[in-house]
Amino acid sequence: MACLLTLGGCESEPPPPADPGEAVAYAAARARMVREQIAARGVTDPRVLGAMGRVPRHEFIPLGARSQAYEDWPLPIGHGQTISQPYVVAFMTAALEPRPGDRVLEIGTGSGYQAAVLSELVAEVFSVEIVAPLAQRAETDLKRLRYGHVKVRAGDGYLGWPEAAPFDAIIVTCAPDHVPQALVDQLKMGGRMILPVGPPSGAQELYLLRKTPKGLERQAVLPVRFVPMVPKARGVAGAGD
Repeated sequence: MACLLTLGGCESEPPPPADPGEAVAYAAARARMVREQIAARGVTDPRVLGAMGRVPRHEFIPLGARSQAYEDWPLPIGHGQTISQPYVVAFMTAALEPRPGDRVLEIGTGSGYQAAVLSELVAEVFSVEIVAPLAQRAETDLKRLRYGHVKVRAGDGYLGWPEAAPFDAIIVTCAPDHVPQALVDQLKMGGRMILPVGPPSGAQELYLLRKTPKGLERQAVLPVRFVPMVPKARGVAGAGD
């Protein structure tokens, strides 16, 4: 399912017919993205680079912005949300050290692109999105593109997905002002979590956490700017991927 951005948000429409020439052009742009925007900036994990080279980012972007699909900047996906720049997606994915047998929780489904990248690398992805129309569209697109190892639900990311826990890894693609305890509780001992932390209008830092018997090991890895993570009780805000 594709969508067109309007003043009201995002309207669904059927995907356009496949164009072989367009597919070749997108593949070339994707290869250039991996080479020049990701590998050249220090992401070297071959599995992550391979996944970034396979997942069709343009399929998760509204038609009006698809010409920019493989540029290294975020793009609007409706409902005031964005798809993150490719480098940030690759950096966060690599920092999480995804393993083939992992079960991963994603907070902030957004367009579904990050979940698709993860699904190329792990056994299962569980993704939570607070903006219900985005969750529905991402689920539809992931199914259409045959990413069958991803489960999507509309819900409050602060609460995680407790009935599917524990998780080997957790990735958060919207910024809380603190690390949610529910997510820590749902992380396996020895598990990894990556998330941006900070105020919506101030400095945010991307943190890599590891759960150990002595508590959380915490490492700041990158200054970032993400949309805020807001629980249902306080309002609605979704994800940036």
